Amino acid sequence: MSTPTEKLVAAGVSIWLDDLSRERITSGNLTELISTRNVSGVTTNPTIFQGAIGGGGHSYAAQIAELAASGASVDDAIFAATTDDVRDAADIFRPVYEATDGVDGRVSIEVSPDLAHDTDATIAQAKELWATVDRPNVHIKIPATKAGLPAITAVLAEGISVNVTLIFSLERYAEVIEAFLAGLEQAQENGHDISKIHSVASFFVSRVDTEVDKRLAAIGTDEAEALKSLAGVANARLAYELFEQQFATDRAKALTDAGAHVQRPLWASTGVKDPNLPDTLYVTELVAPGTVNTMPEKTLEATFDHGQVAGDAVTGTYAAAHEVFDRLAAAGVDFADVTQVLEDEGVSKFIASWHDLQGTVKTALEDAVQAAR
Repeated sequence: MSTPTEKLVAAGVSIWLDDLSRERITSGNLTELISTRNVSGVTTNPTIFQGAIGGGGHSYAAQIAELAASGASVDDAIFAATTDDVRDAADIFRPVYEATDGVDGRVSIEVSPDLAHDTDATIAQAKELWATVDRPNVHIKIPATKAGLPAITAVLAEGISVNVTLIFSLERYAEVIEAFLAGLEQAQENGHDISKIHSVASFFVSRVDTEVDKRLAAIGTDEAEALKSLAGVANARLAYELFEQQFATDRAKALTDAGAHVQRPLWASTGVKDPNLPDTLYVTELVAPGTVNTMPEKTLEATFDHGQVAGDAVTGTYAAAHEVFDRLAAAGVDFADVTQVLEDEGVSKFIASWHDLQGTVKTALEDAVQAAR
């Protein structure tokens, strides 16, 4: 009998873990998840690293002590600790990377969220992260803010693989695909082997339902109630429709004919927030060929335990998904406002986590200096 995670892989879905810590790496847990849960990649973000370093400080104690002794700044210490974790994880995933011709076995590390609205600084840090980790199976995460879009193009043009994050709207997703195609075209002009450049577009799901459902509850009609918890899946399904359309164009085909890979849709924010919903909702309802689903461990384990995977759940659903948005608009939900609020919130939450992480590391460095006296 195939496990649900094996069935996901058979349906063309790559399973990535939305979590990383030094404890996971050194305990063998990450290796175990690769062999027993079909995990083929890892994504990180500032919140994940805050949880890892803040909650598992003992794993980082020796390195923090060394950094303190060398007089490292807080940001330098964070950079050193997180790039070491990502490098070690990339080495663990190297066999997966080799076996999938570079498609999977990927580990993502994000530019500082403080730079989300600074194009030039984002480009500079993306290059620094890429050079420091120095592994071909790394993705540099760049948020899909207005300032992030030209950075995405510029970084891809340097031959660097990119995970575009914090995508909520179809309009912004279309701009992300444009940034990706332009980046590959420039990389080609710059003499890079475009077959070595990979990218995913991280489309957030559960947060959409959280915000829309809050607005539907405020509207309070029977129709509003009937629309609850439909927007997230419908939005992602329409993103897949857009993906199919945009990568069937002559422009995209010219690149793929030259060896380029498509930019795969990645379903992010797949942990269910509403306890009344099935805990595998954002996995089983978004099964589609050539996608990535990045899951928190709780969602991964729920999927492995009881996920009902019945093949492609996306192709052929587009008319129904469009109808959901027609009904939302008729009910009074301003979806353009929803997605802008979510982008602003997403950046703010990551900035808050980053600042919490800076505070945690600052204290740890100070404590290490005191202990060495």
